[in-house]
Amino acid sequence: MEHRTLGHSGIAIPPLMFGGNVFGWTADEATSFRLLDRLREAGLTAIDTADVYSAWAPGHQGGESETVIGKWLAMRGGREKIVLATKVGKPIGGRQGLSRTWITQAIDDSLRRLQTDYVDIYFAHDDDQTVPLEESLGAFASLIEAGKVRAIGASNYTAARLRQALQTSATAGLPRYEMVQPLYNLVERPAFEAELEPLCAAEELGVVTYFALAAGFLTGKYRSEADLGKSPRGQRMVGKYINPRGLKIIAALEETASRLSATPAQVALAWVMARPTVTAAIASASKLDQLVEIAAATELRLDPDAMETLDRASA
Repeated sequence: MEHRTLGHSGIAIPPLMFGGNVFGWTADEATSFRLLDRLREAGLTAIDTADVYSAWAPGHQGGESETVIGKWLAMRGGREKIVLATKVGKPIGGRQGLSRTWITQAIDDSLRRLQTDYVDIYFAHDDDQTVPLEESLGAFASLIEAGKVRAIGASNYTAARLRQALQTSATAGLPRYEMVQPLYNLVERPAFEAELEPLCAAEELGVVTYFALAAGFLTGKYRSEADLGKSPRGQRMVGKYINPRGLKIIAALEETASRLSATPAQVALAWVMARPTVTAAIASASKLDQLVEIAAATELRLDPDAMETLDRASA
């Protein structure tokens, strides 16, 4: 399995990172364990989660995903073979943001649920403009010094704020965000490509993109409003993509997939992984057959004709 290094962190991961938001949500504990076992067998050893996963589900409070991962790690062992990323900042238990106090408490809460003494990557889940960057970055520095975190990253930051954070790190002698986690896929291109991508390239930052399959839309299973009831994700996230442009992208995916003996999901993931600034695409699965499908995308290489077809359809 190919590995790519995240910024200057020294942390190398496969080109596909598994999105752990499904653990304890659309995948129950037993299914989650089977998925995690298969991920390790396949060499897909980078897992992305967050303290808030899956607070949006009825009856959930957040922490469900981390708890499942922690139980699996405690049962299976081999923590050192897993690159584990989690996040802080979204509302959970009445707390949110990036204050020193909350970051310090939140990491301990996450480590307890994950049943580990460190995470490889700790992301700021959202920008928090109510807290000085020096305070947040200083808190992250303390976690790195304590051995609780290996490297830090930023999710959902604008290019302007990321640039400001990088400048603050350089000026104050604090650890910098070595990677970003933006929304990026074939139907969500401009926000990343316009300003954030050039900055990441210039600063040599790692990029791990979330919703690489646009919450399942790019699998091709959602084509009309009637299809949205096929899954909880469809009802929450996919409706905005069902329009002429979205369906044009699906048609291009299907055409390319047919020519390459692949599936639309595999092609969509391969397109993201082929972007020169992308370290890894984040995708998830709640069933083993779905996992087998997305794992195969790491072996798919898109030729220039395929890239041109997809670029044109998604422009």
